[in-house]
This record gives sequence, structure tokens and C-alpha cells, in this order.
Amino acid sequence: MSETFDEATTLKRRTFVAASAAAAGIPLLTSDRLPTSTPATADRLSTVRLTVNGEQRTAQVDNRTSLLDLLREHLDLPGTKKGCDQGACGACTVLVDDRRVNACLTLAVMHQGARVTTIEGLARGEQLHPLQQAFIDHDGLQCGYCTPGQLMSGVACIAEGHTGSREEIREWMSGNLCRCGAYTNIVSAIEQTAKEA
Repeated sequence: MSETFDEATTLKRRTFVAASAAAAGIPLLTSDRLPTSTPATADRLSTVRLTVNGEQRTAQVDNRTSLLDLLREHLDLPGTKKGCDQGACGACTVLVDDRRVNACLTLAVMHQGARVTTIEGLARGEQLHPLQQAFIDHDGLQCGYCTPGQLMSGVACIAEGHTGSREEIREWMSGNLCRCGAYTNIVSAIEQTAKEA
């Protein structure tokens, strides 16, 4: 009986989705109509040279490769997180020539010769960056997924001088989302680090 119910429910869901798509004028892609991916041809490849965390790095990538994918997939730096992949969450924030950038929204080829700092390059050996230590002191992380982007954005926020008040810190950190809701602690960590700088 549950098998029949599941089949009926699935059929209803499929019918609903198909009817909704048809009403909205959205063509449905079936497996025989799905676009096939084409391999990158030589005219779509570029050699990108960057200084990443103080080290010269070179990679040959498709021209459409984001800076985020270059870092994670080609340079083996997985600390920068892929969150929404649309520039809305800030999990992929890195510093490019000391300016914060959403790495998912920018192409790697646009940063030829740039200096990129990722979360892996924030500490100096075993010595944590002061903001990393402040995150620990103020419990500014819970699940930790957003933490790399929060830290990179926080470092830039301090360097930019946007730490005059808790409200100002919140405003300038608003591009970084924390699903766990550790915002108060993150602001406290940035505030402490800014005062000690």
C-alpha cells in the first residue's frame, strides 16, 4: 500500500512540476535534450600566474574558470569555501592585492600577476593571525563553514578602518553570512582585534 502511495505521490509531483513549468513557459530538459559539456579547446585556455600566499603559482585553466575554482581545484587550497557560488554569502572571500573579493564572482584570468591571500596564508607558521585568535577567544565560529570568508573579510574591514563602532563593523561585514548566527561574537572578535592593532 505504501508502495502505491509513493508512486502516486511521485506521479503527482512530476505532473505538478511539468504543469508549473509549462504554465511559466519554461521548457523542461529531458535526458535526451540535456546540453552536453564540451572539453576546453586550446583557444579557451590561458596560463594564469599569481602570487598566492606569498608563493608564485601558475596554472593553465579554461578562461571561464573562477578564481575560487582555480584556488580550490587547481592550486589545492580548499580553505576558501564554495557556498552559494553567486556572491551572496561571502564564504569565498579572499584578498586580492589587499582588497576583499568574492572569488566565485571573478574569473581567474582577470587577476594575472595579482597577489592573492587565502585563509591558508593568514597565519604565520604556527602563529595565528590576531583575528584568528580573537575568533577563538570570542567563540566567533560554530559550524566553521563561513569562518574562512568571515576572517578574510574581517581582516580587510580592519585594514579599511571600518571599525569605529559595532554598527559600522556589522555594516561592512554584511556581505558575509553565518547560518549559525554567530554574528555578535564575530563583531566582538573584529572589535577586539581592531583595538589591539
